[in-house]
Amino acid sequence: MQDPETLAQLLAAIRRFVDERMIPAEAEVAEIDAIPVALLDGMRELGLFGLSVPEAYGGLGLGMEEEVLAVFEIARAAPAFRSIFATNVGIGAQGIVIDGTPEQKERYLGRLASGELIGSFALTEPDVGSDAGSVRTSARREGDVYVLNGTKRFITNAPEAGIFTVMARTDPGQKGARGVSAFLVERGTPGLSTGKPEKKMGQQGAHVCDVIFEDCRVSASQLIGGVEGQGFKTAMKVLDKGRLHIAAACVGLSERIIDDMVDYALGRQQFGRPLADFQLLQAMFADSKADAYAARAMVLDAARKRDAGVDVGVEASCAKMFASEALGRIADRNVQVHGGNGYIREYRAEQLYRDARLFRIYEGTTQIQQLIIAKALIAQAKERAGV
Repeated sequence: MQDPETLAQLLAAIRRFVDERMIPAEAEVAEIDAIPVALLDGMRELGLFGLSVPEAYGGLGLGMEEEVLAVFEIARAAPAFRSIFATNVGIGAQGIVIDGTPEQKERYLGRLASGELIGSFALTEPDVGSDAGSVRTSARREGDVYVLNGTKRFITNAPEAGIFTVMARTDPGQKGARGVSAFLVERGTPGLSTGKPEKKMGQQGAHVCDVIFEDCRVSASQLIGGVEGQGFKTAMKVLDKGRLHIAAACVGLSERIIDDMVDYALGRQQFGRPLADFQLLQAMFADSKADAYAARAMVLDAARKRDAGVDVGVEASCAKMFASEALGRIADRNVQVHGGNGYIREYRAEQLYRDARLFRIYEGTTQIQQLIIAKALIAQAKERAGV
């Protein structure tokens, strides 16, 4: 945790970096589908790759509330910028932070915090998306090694990753989540390969591809925590935190889009006056602000509870669901306010609209969040009734 003055300085530095370097580079990144090296170096210097890695390993050691405040600022730029370091902050490193052995932490966390190493989280499979308990990738033990076989799909930052947190089934006789374990697999390990980066609807500059394991031999020391059957629990701990991070990113991008929307409406004339004077458009501004404000309040509330040690599985799902759906509405209104210009790349509204669409899918779709929330409510009701 940072003292208030240090945190304020960090947030101010991030805001300047976003305004002066990230946002001006958005069009270039979208065009070339890559983030320039100079910008990556700037992110490393700011400490963005190590926001949540403990200070003992060279990170900033931010708590959940501090992290979401930083993400509110970072996410005002196109999502590709956040994506390149977000796996190091969240799903690509937190399994090690939360459940890793001392040796695993010492070996990887410093390099993840500095950005020297990019982490990636390999859970999703061709026939297994949000159902983490149905993982088919296998890990068969042979003496001091595990032999991994299987394919992971749509893995964020896989083309750049140097280390993969891989969910694999160590006990084929154990159905469901209890037979799944988590492994740390380094790029270059024989039997590990990556597919061709996917061409996506949006978020150019952020890359995903398949990760393939063919008789990939991994030392038993790479089993996270050194314990089999804990992979699902590790994944759930990581995803709760990741969902709050994603919800915060939705808030940041929502607030950026609202600024773009109102600025455009003030500068665009129709019927002899600014678009901002028209009440039907003003209603869109108001609805968008209410959406973004509600999402911000939800994220901060859940983050503070997590910092206090409360189980925020339901709150994280609520925040991720609401914030991502709100972002979708706001991005759509922005295109509408821009009119025909909203459909033209030069004005950025169409790019941000496409970028926003993914947030309702990854880290658990809206429908998965609904199931998590509903099941928790039913369980609570049964407990109250003594059923």
